[in-house]
Amino acid sequence: MNKLATLSAVLAFSAVFAQSFNTQKMNSFMQALDQNRKFMGTVAVAENGKTVYSNAFGYADVENKVKNTPETKFRIGSISKTFTSALVMKAVEENKLKLDDKLSKYYPQIKNADKITLEHLLNHRSGIHNVTALPDYLTWNSKAITPKDMVAKISAAGSDFEPGKTMSYSNSNYVLLSYILESTYGKSYAKLLEEKITKPLGLSNTYFGKTINPSDKEAFSYVFAENFVKDAETDMSVPTGAGAVVSTTGDLLTFATALFNGKVVSATSLEKMMKMTDGYGYGLFSVPFNGLTGYGHTGGIDGFTSALYHFPQNKTTYVMLSNGSAFDNNRIAIAALSAATGKDFDIPTFKSVAVKAEDLSKLTGTYSSTQIPLKIDVRTRDGKLLAQATGQGEFALEAQSATVFTFEAAGIELQFDPSKNEMILVQSGMKIPFTKDKK
Repeated sequence: MNKLATLSAVLAFSAVFAQSFNTQKMNSFMQALDQNRKFMGTVAVAENGKTVYSNAFGYADVENKVKNTPETKFRIGSISKTFTSALVMKAVEENKLKLDDKLSKYYPQIKNADKITLEHLLNHRSGIHNVTALPDYLTWNSKAITPKDMVAKISAAGSDFEPGKTMSYSNSNYVLLSYILESTYGKSYAKLLEEKITKPLGLSNTYFGKTINPSDKEAFSYVFAENFVKDAETDMSVPTGAGAVVSTTGDLLTFATALFNGKVVSATSLEKMMKMTDGYGYGLFSVPFNGLTGYGHTGGIDGFTSALYHFPQNKTTYVMLSNGSAFDNNRIAIAALSAATGKDFDIPTFKSVAVKAEDLSKLTGTYSSTQIPLKIDVRTRDGKLLAQATGQGEFALEAQSATVFTFEAAGIELQFDPSKNEMILVQSGMKIPFTKDKK
């Protein structure tokens, strides 16, 4: 579940792991984020199943000044899909389900149900529209919903393409898998998660979430608007197995180690989970670097963001759980994994400069590109430059110079040339030119 995108990022660094984790520099990196109010949450790394780094930053409860600790529990968003995928594969092993079972067996009212298999749901090739992308989603996601009503919404949303034709990430797939698991076993998703995964592995801090309970070391989530502001809570009946799991970094390190050591599903099932089709397996995507491949998932729900990556060849696992970020979280992953490999990495400085109002006004306007069907509106307010892409929320930009501005949370840099009415969007290694529309 997410307001944020949840696809893989390429991490480039040495394939030879160092003998010791660079704890001092990693702490310096994270303290820079903490001191500049860029990140709240926990980060942990394990090698060969042993934790080599674990630290916490910011507050689980800003209003009451309750600090995050390594034991703080967070909503993990779409990392829940890895648990759900494992539950489905266990059901297959128990001959309760088959990967080629048709969705029509359970929900014939959904378009193309007679063509959609459970495998299509697992690897996002069903074509079923993403229910969390519906225009009215944020008007009902904080209220409890029954499976019947959710299936009605998914059915009404229709299909985006013929099953099996391509891959398109849709939370609807994993919501339906959750319901299928429940009807197959006659038990709630929460109970299945406990019986088949968390209890056998001793994951005492991992469970199906409810209303956030700070007295049980659960974190609230926050969005950054000058200061961290508490975000609304999605009711966990909405995401179910697509995003309703709560956990800690420690439990997720244990889970990943167990999963990739064959202690959750069989070697055959794990191999299927790890087989990538258009970059996605069953509840996993791949994270390649220098000939090695990691597997995992990212997540986002309300103001929570998360990442879990495991590299089987080097037996190294990275976990990040955040309840408030105004930073490109992929840079945290790169720093942590670099610290584990002996590779150097930069500590952010967050320096910004003051730009005169008349210079900012020269940059405002609507910009279009011939490369992507997206317009970006640039405006000023209270002496700051803000931008808003088509169909997305407004975000404030930090000035690095009079013509270069950044938005750290998404790793965006905007480079302006006011004399030519041009702007270049730099993100994830791409440089996309834009031209200001004529009035």
